[in-house]
Amino acid sequence: MSRPTLMNSPFLLGFDDIEKALERVTRTASDGYPPYNIERMPREDNLPERLRITLAVAGFSRDQLAITLEEGQLVIRGRQQDDRERQFLHRGIAARQFQRSFLLAEGMQVLGADLADGLLSVDLVRPEPERIVKNIEITVRS
Repeated sequence: MSRPTLMNSPFLLGFDDIEKALERVTRTASDGYPPYNIERMPREDNLPERLRITLAVAGFSRDQLAITLEEGQLVIRGRQQDDRERQFLHRGIAARQFQRSFLLAEGMQVLGADLADGLLSVDLVRPEPERIVKNIEITVRS
């Protein structure tokens, strides 16, 4: 039995990659750690309007975090090592690894990342596309 898909309309041609991307995002969206915000940032001085993803990464140092672009996905990873020399009487903060992925639209660019006060912020921008109007000549056959 075949499963109906979102993109199975005969009017949506060539959208196979989008369907695969939606399936991939749906699979990875279930984990709630670390919590994050996504906000639209207004234009400032010489910066265009942008998106900012902010993750709560308290306890992670800069060296324990990695940000990569992989096949149109922004992937943020955190890896902490357990400190075996410390003796805890109570351990409520676990050394934990995470991977959080965000699917980026074509043309999105990462402006940079900043770590301050336990919050990792990643700024993204989509450059304004050049508006092109192209006239298509119609030939007449007799």
